[in-house]
Amino acid sequence: MSDLSSKYVLQTAGFDARFPNTNQTRHCFQNYTDYFKCIAAKGEDYAPCKQFKRAYNSLCPNEWVRHIPQNSFGQHRSPRPLKFQIAKWDEQRENGTFPASLEP
Repeated sequence: MSDLSSKYVLQTAGFDARFPNTNQTRHCFQNYTDYFKCIAAKGEDYAPCKQFKRAYNSLCPNEWVRHIPQNSFGQHRSPRPLKFQIAKWDEQRENGTFPASLEP
């Protein structure tokens, strides 16, 4: 057991005073937009940007992660679940229809 604890550090997003005692969906969205603003300004290799990504992955509701698409034979196409809302936001960003500014 100590071998595992030395390899992995479990973390979640810290307290954010902008979202006290509220549904964390807005907090998830804000960290998503902050991540893409950060990488637009500093680049994907800028380490502090990764904190925003870890935060939105930690805070997004579990319901956005549970579905695994199936092919016509009822078999799973992918071993990993898809984050529907995040996939939707990614698509909106690519199409230029994302509902928030991502300019740094």
